Amino acid sequence: MPNTHSYKLSFSILILVLILCFFTNISLGSVSIPLRTILDSLIGTTDNYIIQNYRLPKAITAILVGSGLGISGLLMQTLFRNPLAGPFVLGISSGASLGVALIILGSGVFGGVFATLFISKWSVVIAASLGSFLVLLAVLLVSSKVRDTMAILIIGLMFGSITAAVVSVLSYFSSAEQLQQYIFWGFGSLGNLSWNEILIFFCIYLFGIVLTVVSIKALNTFLLGENYAKSLGLNIKQSRLIIILATSLLAGTITAFAGPIAFIGLAIPHMTRQLFNTSNHKILLPAVFLFGAIVMLICDSIAQLPNSGYMLPINAITSLIGAPVVIWLLVRKRKMMF
Repeated sequence: MPNTHSYKLSFSILILVLILCFFTNISLGSVSIPLRTILDSLIGTTDNYIIQNYRLPKAITAILVGSGLGISGLLMQTLFRNPLAGPFVLGISSGASLGVALIILGSGVFGGVFATLFISKWSVVIAASLGSFLVLLAVLLVSSKVRDTMAILIIGLMFGSITAAVVSVLSYFSSAEQLQQYIFWGFGSLGNLSWNEILIFFCIYLFGIVLTVVSIKALNTFLLGENYAKSLGLNIKQSRLIIILATSLLAGTITAFAGPIAFIGLAIPHMTRQLFNTSNHKILLPAVFLFGAIVMLICDSIAQLPNSGYMLPINAITSLIGAPVVIWLLVRKRKMMF
């Protein structure tokens, strides 16, 4: 078990790597930008439109998305004590997908009413947020009635199946152009947010992080099992609601603003546990925050295809880069920590 000094050294290294990845991400793209130009733009001595209005917002979005999904995955894996649980296991992503599908694909079934709603980027964000929120309300209602935590997991999966079925029906009656728009949204994107959108994104994200920090003691207790947690005086139902709400706020907001980003929420907690060799959430939460942000910045830098005019779907990169890393870590350690 690493001592406190070892943890401090590890966190110092991670912070330095995060800073390096942040500046590297800003510098790479269709046109490379020198570090001196980036620093001058950040401190305000020069006005660089590309940095201030495209690359810097995209890098900040990558940090929020990577850290938020990583923390959401950690919350769900701890709550359900299931290594395959991810941030979207409650059906939050499916609810967001259904909301977007109603806006983009709905005109094929309901006529021009839904087509007129698809007038701006905010329409997609609002639709995804409403879809996530409705699923969240349903999950919270169920969790207040059900005592078994595993039953909530199964119910969340059922919500996902129902929304996927509705999306399939909408897709069947949609045109090729509408399907293409919906598929492109499903690829995920980090580079389409303005500063106003990032501010709204960050405020909701921050609320989710606060709820997560409040739940650290409960998360450590849940690792011991619900019966033991009750014997320690933990309010199981209240703690469970707070953890579900925090996950829903983080995952739902990320899906609404950046689309359904794959892999990060499932794999980052495992990578962190393998490398830090601890189950203490006081250590895991900041470590997952840093790991998620770093991996997301790296994936986005690769997706940009530096010095070219093309950009790959971020979802494809997160899976292609991350999955082999997790396999390698698990094979090397020969067991899965939990």
